Order: sequence, then structure tokens, then C-alpha cells
Amino acid sequence: MRFSEMPYERPDLEAMKQTLAQLTQRLRSAQSYEEAKAVFLEREEEGRHTDTLATLAQVRNTIDTRDQFYDGEMDFWNAASPELEESEQDWKLAMLESPFRKDFEAEYGDLMFVNTEIALKTFSPDIVPQLQKENDLTLAYSKLIASAQIPFEDGKYTISQMGPFLSDADDQRRLAAWKAVGRWFKENQPELDRIYDELTHLRDEMGRKLGYEGYTTLGYYRMGRNCYGKDDVEKFRAAVVKYLVPVADSIFRAQAERIGVEYPLSYADNALKFRSGNPRPQGTADDVLAQGMKFYRELSPETAEFFRTMLDDELMDVLSTEGKAGGGYCTSISDYKVPFIFANFNGTQGDVEVVTHEAGHAFACWMNRDRIPSSYIWPGMEACEVHSMSMEFMAWPWAEGFFGPDTKKFLYSHLSGAITFIPYGTLVDHFQHEVYAHPDMTPAQRHAKWKELQGIYMPWARLDGDIPFFSEGEAWQRQNHIYASPFYYIDYCLAQTVALEFWALLQKDRKLAWEKYMAYTRQGGSRTFTELLENAGLDSPFDEKCLRGVCEAARAWLEDFDLTGIE
Repeated sequence: MRFSEMPYERPDLEAMKQTLAQLTQRLRSAQSYEEAKAVFLEREEEGRHTDTLATLAQVRNTIDTRDQFYDGEMDFWNAASPELEESEQDWKLAMLESPFRKDFEAEYGDLMFVNTEIALKTFSPDIVPQLQKENDLTLAYSKLIASAQIPFEDGKYTISQMGPFLSDADDQRRLAAWKAVGRWFKENQPELDRIYDELTHLRDEMGRKLGYEGYTTLGYYRMGRNCYGKDDVEKFRAAVVKYLVPVADSIFRAQAERIGVEYPLSYADNALKFRSGNPRPQGTADDVLAQGMKFYRELSPETAEFFRTMLDDELMDVLSTEGKAGGGYCTSISDYKVPFIFANFNGTQGDVEVVTHEAGHAFACWMNRDRIPSSYIWPGMEACEVHSMSMEFMAWPWAEGFFGPDTKKFLYSHLSGAITFIPYGTLVDHFQHEVYAHPDMTPAQRHAKWKELQGIYMPWARLDGDIPFFSEGEAWQRQNHIYASPFYYIDYCLAQTVALEFWALLQKDRKLAWEKYMAYTRQGGSRTFTELLENAGLDSPFDEKCLRGVCEAARAWLEDFDLTGIE
């Protein structure tokens, strides 16, 4: 079924609660595993339908945040979801306490019980008002970002639409674009500060109500982390500073020399990789999608069927339009067993990375669409990002079809960008740990803390320039994850490290790399992150030798890559 044809109507909240309560009672009363399993499968079907309705409302709202109907539906779901969680808790307890738990584990594995035990640590009826308020605040942030109309030259643009100007090869035009975006954020900073300040205190309150020291422990549980903790993340961050920051710094020093600017670089100069301009996809958005179809058709039979379905059934909304929420994501529409991709094409390199990155997520969902329980369709967030970031590298042999004469610039900037992203992502994570360890920091103190940490993780970025907002230690406020998904961002860094493993293997044996990718992907969410890696014959990013090894391989490739003739 095409996305536009998928029906939506607001469900009856009380009826949903009643249905779940009845299923819970039937599970508790089951006299045999066969009876308990039948109830479990009914619950699976009921849960898929609820997820479908919530997802349709959310996707259609992000496609046009001005749509009053779906704006109202998001208000409904923001209030309903925490209330439903109370009924969900009873079901989860019934599953954990079932006399047939061993039978369930024998058929479906024990991870669903491990994850359920973690999920139970994230909720109490006492925090329902806070969860509802949290939903309202994160939606307010999203709507504020989507509402941006930035005056520039002879027009007005959304933040996504400003993307091409921010990397324009003309120095004055590029600087003017950064200043224009910075002014918008600066003008809206009081509201950005207010929203985040409320979120920080709200989350700290939730953590304390649940018996934790504050939000950090609760945040890790909410991320569903089941095979590593805060200490492991701290060790990874230390390894990033030790091995990766020096490599990234050398990349930016070479960039400064290449484009003829001083080091450290301003935000505007940081954005320009080549004096002749950054790599841009050739052709229109339709051309990018057509090349995407060629890539997936030639990559494997599985990817060919997948991407054809995405195109035929309108399962991608990728053009940047007025009123559309910023960023990009992939989600799944459970009743129809299909993924959906949301993005904002703007004529930059990122358009191609959407077709590979978000479609990497979507392909993993597609491969596991029939899994029971449905929670096994997706693994943890860090494991999901491996699918997407590695798929970006799988597309390298097809790069010329995307970029034409800019192919060499793309290959260099893609690999160097993967390296230089990790320090930024690690900075985002470290910053959030500081924020939630000290929830009473003022907005000014938060900005100062970001500025301090940026000096450690991104020494190449000048913070005393004349670009408002960005040069003042405030750029974190444009990062949606900090507002909406605390502690998520380190997942990208862990996954990028694994993706660089795939990149290194691709340089030696493409067939083996794809076999390992499929071995990793076919497991869905049936194993923990570290188990997924081990089962596919991959190193863990928590092993220091992993990060050290990919850094050495990437540095050697970048230093040897021939940029002759490219300004």
C-alpha cells in the first residue's frame, strides 16, 4: 500500500488500555505455553497497530508541521503515550513473571526479557505528568526549528534550505550565510534556552522520582543499553582524544592549507573542503533517487527488491519544503511491514548520504520485517547506526553515478568527514553528561561548558570569530538529539567506528565485507550490540585497538589519496 493511502484515525485511549489489561489478565491466567503464546501473539498484533497509528501521525506532522489536524494528533499522542505506558508496565511484569518464561526464551531468545527488565526501570505512574511535559517541550523545539524563515539575499529559507549557501565556494557569500543562520539562532536563543532548561530539570526530577542520582542512569536505561555502561563510554571518549583527535586535526590543517585560510578555522571556513567547492550530486533529486535505485539493484537481489518497494509505495519524503521539520530519520510502519524515510534534500553531498544512510536503516528493517517479537526488528540505537553508516561506504563503487566530476572530492571528503565527525559526536555526549551531572547550571554556564569541551575535541574550530551564535559556544542548540534524545549521540560515534572497520575491509575484499554486513544485518535486534558484532566477526569499538586500527588505515589512505588537479 502506498503511504498516501494508509488510513489514520485517532484510537480510543480508554479502549486501548482496556484491551491491554484484558490481554494481561489472560496471560496471567494461561494454563499452558500454547495458550500463553497465543495471547502473546495477539499482543504483538495489537502493539503493531498502535505503533502504526502513532507513526503515521508523527511522520505526517513532520512532513508539514503547519498541518492543524496532525498537529492536534501529536498533542493526543504526546499525552496518551505516557498513560499507555502504565498499562504496558503491567503487561511487561506479567511476561517476566510468567511460569512459561523458559518456553518463551527457548523459542524467541532471552533478550526480550533482558530488555523488558531494563524498560521497567524507566517508568512509574508518578512520572506520567513529567513525560507528557517532556513530549510537549521536545515538540516545541522541533516546531521552532521548522518555523525558521531566514532572510538571505533576495529570499527567505528554512534551516535545511540554507545548507547549500553554508558551503558555497565564495568566501563572502558563505560567511554571510553563516551569519544569517547564526542571527536566527541568536534571536531565538531565549526560547531555546528556556526549552532546554526546562527539559534538564524535568529529566533530573524524573530520575530522582525513580530513585536514581539524577537523570544519567535513567537516560542509559531509556536508551536500552544492555551490554555497556557509563564507564565503557568514558573509556571510548578517552580513546577518541588519544587516537582520533590528532588525525582529525591533521585533516583540518591540510584543509586550511588547501583553501588558503588560517588555522584554526572559522565555522564558515570549516565548512569548505575544497577551494573549488564541496562535492555536489549531479542532476536533480529524481536523478539522485534513480542512481540510488541503480546502486541497490546492482548491490544485491535483496537490496534491489527493497529499494524498488520504497520508490513504488511512496515510502520516502525527501524534498525540503516550507513547514517541514528539519533533519532526517527512518522509521517503520508496523501494520504494513515497511520502513519510511524522511529527509530534506538541499542539493548537497548530504542528499546522497540520505539515500545510503537512511536507506541503510530501512534495509535492515526490511530484512527483519517478519520478526517476532517485533522488538527484534530493530537492535539498539548504536547497532542500528552501523547499518546506515556502513551502507554509505558500500556505495563507493557507484559514487561516480552520484557525483560525476566531483567523485574524487566526494571520496576524500566522505572518509575524512567520517573521521572528523567522531570527535564532534563524542563532544555532544560528554557535554550531556556534564549537563545532567550539574542540572542547575545556568544557560550561560552550559554554553561555557560546551566551549570548554569543544577546545578538547575540536581544537581546529575557532571560537573567537565574528559569526554570532556559532563562535560563542552555543552551536549545540542546533543539535536536535540534545533536546529530544539525550545520550543518543555517542551511538553514532560507536557505529562510525564499526563502519570504518567495514570501510577498511572494503579496500581489501568487497565480497567478504558484504557477507559480514549481511551476517550483521540478518540478526536484527535479536542480540546485544557486542554480540551482533562478535557473531559477524567484527571488532568492538570498546576495544582500544579497534579505534587505533581504523585511525591508522584512514590516515594512510587520506595521505596517499591523489588530489592532483583538484583545487
